[in-house]
Amino acid sequence: MKPGKVEQYIKEYIERKEGMLMIVIDPCDHPSPEAAAKAAKESVEGGADLILIGGSIGAQGELLDNTTKLIKENVDVPINLFPGNVGTITKHADSIYFMTMLNSRDTYWLSTAQAVAAPVIKQYGLEAIPTGYIVIEPGGSVGWVGDANLVPRWRPNIAAALALGGEYMGNRVIITDCGSASPQGPVPLEIVKAVSTAITVPYIVAGGIRKTEQAEKIVKTGANAIQIGTAMEKSKEVKSVVNKFKKAIKDAPR
Repeated sequence: MKPGKVEQYIKEYIERKEGMLMIVIDPCDHPSPEAAAKAAKESVEGGADLILIGGSIGAQGELLDNTTKLIKENVDVPINLFPGNVGTITKHADSIYFMTMLNSRDTYWLSTAQAVAAPVIKQYGLEAIPTGYIVIEPGGSVGWVGDANLVPRWRPNIAAALALGGEYMGNRVIITDCGSASPQGPVPLEIVKAVSTAITVPYIVAGGIRKTEQAEKIVKTGANAIQIGTAMEKSKEVKSVVNKFKKAIKDAPR
C-alpha cells in the first residue's frame, strides 16, 4: 500500500524539518459538535497543521459523524481519525491512524480490531496510515482500555525496542503516548531521544503536553510532531494557545 495524501503531507513537514502541531478533538469533551467544530477552526487559525478526531470512550456513532462533518466544513487542513476502537470510524474524515498498540497484553489490539475495522475503512475510502502505538506510564484511559503493559518512564530502551519493532513490522508512523492529562507530565525526554534515534519513520509524541516549553524540548530532542488536546480544551483563548505552541515548535532545532 502506497502512502496517501495525508501521509505525504506529514512527510513534507519532516523533510522541511519543521515541527508539526496536531490538535486532538475528542467529541465527548465538548458540549456539542458545533463547539468542537469551533475549537477546531480556532486551532487551525492559530497554526494547527492537522486535526485529529477520536477518544478512548464514547467518541462514536452519530456524535462522531456530526462532529467530523462539521469540522471538515470549517477547516482547510487534513482531518485524521485517532481511533479508540472499531466504532470510532467515520466516512467524513480524510484518513485514519491504522493503529497497532505495540505493548498491549490483549491480542484484540494487536490484530483482531484491525481485521474487524479494515473492511469498513476500505468501504469508506479512508486513507489508512499504518501506525505503531506505544503507551507510556501512567497511560490514562487509553492504557486501561487497551490493557497496555505500560512502559516504565525510566526505561527508554524498552520504548525504543518497541518502536523499532513496530517499524520493522511495517508501521510507517510511531506514536508514544502517556495518556491525556497525564499527572506526571509528558513522555520523558530520555524516551523521546531513544525512540527518535532508533527509528527512521515519522515520530509523534502525545499526552500530558501542557506547556510550550515542554513542546519545544520534545521537538528539539527528536520528535517530528506533537499532539495536544487538554491544553487547548482548558483554554478560553484557543487560537492564542495553539499559536504559542506552533511558534515554540516550528523552528525548534533537532
